[in-house]
Amino acid sequence: MPKRIPEDEPEGKKALLNEKLQKVLARAGCGSRREMEKVINAGQVSVNGKVAKLGDRVTAKDRIELGGRSIKLQNKEDAETRVILYNKPEGQICSRSDPEGRPTVYSKLPPITNGRWISVGRLDLNTSGLLLFTNNGELANELMHPSSEIDREYLVRVKGEVNDDLISNLLAGVELEDGFARFTDIVEGKKETSNRWYYCVVMEGRNREVRRLWESQGMQVSRLKRVRFGNIFIPSHVRVGQWVEFSNKEITDLHITAGLEPPKPLKTSIKTKMGQERHLRRLREGGNTRSRNRGRK
Repeated sequence: MPKRIPEDEPEGKKALLNEKLQKVLARAGCGSRREMEKVINAGQVSVNGKVAKLGDRVTAKDRIELGGRSIKLQNKEDAETRVILYNKPEGQICSRSDPEGRPTVYSKLPPITNGRWISVGRLDLNTSGLLLFTNNGELANELMHPSSEIDREYLVRVKGEVNDDLISNLLAGVELEDGFARFTDIVEGKKETSNRWYYCVVMEGRNREVRRLWESQGMQVSRLKRVRFGNIFIPSHVRVGQWVEFSNKEITDLHITAGLEPPKPLKTSIKTKMGQERHLRRLREGGNTRSRNRGRK
């Protein structure tokens, strides 16, 4: 027998009945669930004109405002999840704005009408490489949460003498100022005159964790690039400073990686699909042109 929907509740909003406020805000693209918990605690969210508190639950009939701005509620069936991969260059920060006027990654992303782009973790100013963005705060939260145990692989250039004991220490783990940390894998890459490259894997996304691990052994990190997040690599045609949007299948796989139920594939308009195909074609053609130009030298 199908579940009965109360007569005074619209059936189209049934997925929003009696859900936690931070989860609803995250789904609406206001930020990750963790970020929403912070703004609720800061008194920046109101429900039906009253300041909300963490733990409040909301229904489809509630009026929610964040910073004085009305939030459009979305249920799981109707919410469109988008994900992009950005190949971040050095010199860009992962904040939306910077009082020092430094360039931000958000200024390089495509416009979005449903919510806003939320970064899945961060890379510091001098770190380059793979960075994911989504408009689904619940997905971003699960991907970042330590319980998901998603590995992140970095390519690191270190200066100094690296021996077997040092590698063993990093694999066994060291105590940093914010707790115990370690690499789960270290593989040596190419060797230069006074530098060595290593592929290193961590299971968390703590601030500057890779740099701090090497520095704990007296080593200096001169270059750092994230090359993998879970089973996601930077496509060869996505060069530094460029982005590419995920397909429905890739978004489904990402939900499974995060331990979430995959969303129903949404029908993409012909105009949107053509725009995505043009963007992907430009990326690939640009890479081919670049390769041909290198071959002429």
